[in-house]
Amino acid sequence: MSTSTEMLNCYIPLMKELGMSWNDIKATPKLELNGLIGALQEYNVLHSFDGYSEGQVADMAKQNPEVRQQWADYKEKRRKYVFSENEQQIKSFSELM
Repeated sequence: MSTSTEMLNCYIPLMKELGMSWNDIKATPKLELNGLIGALQEYNVLHSFDGYSEGQVADMAKQNPEVRQQWADYKEKRRKYVFSENEQQIKSFSELM
């Protein structure tokens, strides 16, 4: 363990969110651990405002202005990874052909 910030930012989320044991963390290369942390952060942003409407977020932003930036990050990730609600989703490979 090199620094306390590394412990807080890397090892604890891996143990808490992904259920990794200390032995699993020690056996995993640092590059893979960084990839897991990056994927976990993407997942957390992608699902951070699930269930909220734009009106509810606007009301929250009145009390806490940084919510607007978090909402913008959420919407950006949704556009990147998720089909829009108006777009037809592909159900099978044959529909692609």
